[in-house]
Amino acid sequence: MLDRIALVLAIIGGLNWGSIGLFKFDIVAWICGGQDSIAARVIFTIVGLAALWCISLLFRSNTDVIESRD
Repeated sequence: MLDRIALVLAIIGGLNWGSIGLFKFDIVAWICGGQDSIAARVIFTIVGLAALWCISLLFRSNTDVIESRD
């Protein structure tokens, strides 16, 4: 379950970075009232931690991932 949550958050972060790169528009900052707001910093931190967690997915064997689904 934690793997899926982390993956979803990392995807959301990637989409936000894509919108920054393509359109120069930061969705999180727009929602939270700027990049320097506490809410935006908390969201950026959570997404960053989720991305770090997703790194562990690269080093797991397929059997570990299948067993964690059950």
